[in-house]
Order: sequence, then C-alpha cells, then structure tokens
Amino acid sequence: MTRDDNPDLFSRPARDTIRAARTRRAPGPPIDIPFMQRPTCTIKEACKASGMGRTKFYELIKGGELKMISVGRRRLVQVPSLLRFLRVDSASTEATS
Repeated sequence: MTRDDNPDLFSRPARDTIRAARTRRAPGPPIDIPFMQRPTCTIKEACKASGMGRTKFYELIKGGELKMISVGRRRLVQVPSLLRFLRVDSASTEATS
C-alpha cells in the first residue's frame, strides 16, 4: 500500500486527531482522596495539616521519624508515617466524622 492508495490515512486532520487523542486527559473532575487515606502528600500539605513548619519537617525526616520518598525533584511525605508521628488513630477519627 502506498500513500496514494489511502489518502485519508496520511491526511493532516487524521494526524492531528491522533496527536490530540494521545495528549487528551481523562474526562471528569479529579478524584479528591481524604487526607487520612492518601499514601503521600507534599511537605506543604503536611505542614498545613499538622501545623508545623517546613524546617521542622525536614528535621524529622532527617532524624528518621517521618518517612519520605523522592520522585524526581519532588519530596513526598508518607502520610501513614505522619499519622503515626502525630499519634492519630484513624478508627477514632472516622467514628467522629
């Protein structure tokens, strides 16, 4: 098969449609997971949730009291380790809400 046999396959609109389909995001609003059920959060979100400052968080991470993972240049706090540090019982908070 040559280009001349099937002009629709190589036409510009077809290529643009394929490119648009590859870059299109899934429809619908983003899913909002409750903080206590999230696997990770940013340092900024952890500071806001706990009321501590950013410097203190980095000290706790360095001291091994909080667990963190790096994804590229991002640093994400593991929420379960934050909840253990704050001694938050997920069963008691779910019962009150």
